Amino acid sequence: MAIKSFQGVRSKEENKKKYNAPILVEDYMTRKLITFSPDQSILEVMETFAKHHISGGPVLDNNGFLVGIVSEADCMKQISESRYFNQPILDKSVERFMTKNVETVPHDMSIFDVAGVFARHNRRRLPVMKNDILVGQISRKDVVVAALKLTSHSWK
Repeated sequence: MAIKSFQGVRSKEENKKKYNAPILVEDYMTRKLITFSPDQSILEVMETFAKHHISGGPVLDNNGFLVGIVSEADCMKQISESRYFNQPILDKSVERFMTKNVETVPHDMSIFDVAGVFARHNRRRLPVMKNDILVGQISRKDVVVAALKLTSHSWK
């Protein structure tokens, strides 16, 4: 005797599992950023890094536009140079040491594409832009966390 299903015929749409996992940069980026200005002292930046346990941040002009990014690596250069030339670090501004040609990513880029950007470039963080406005920052760690949250069904 054959076993019959009591569920009835299923439509093709019901057979497809709908899985809408968040896979965009904007789903995992940090939105509340500690930012710096070009005229801040590098010493103040280092103190902020230590106080907030961060390793870098975007540099914004007076109008709020991204003009650079400053990192611990930039501070290391300053510390090294100050010792070599026996000069204090108090009077040096962020503008002298920040990275000015900043690579950015759009808010609607997939985390898979961002992972590729991180793999090709030696960056720890990337500013996230929407209509030329800084809206957040994504780090390598954010991408790893995003990948862990995805199941094998959502990898496209």
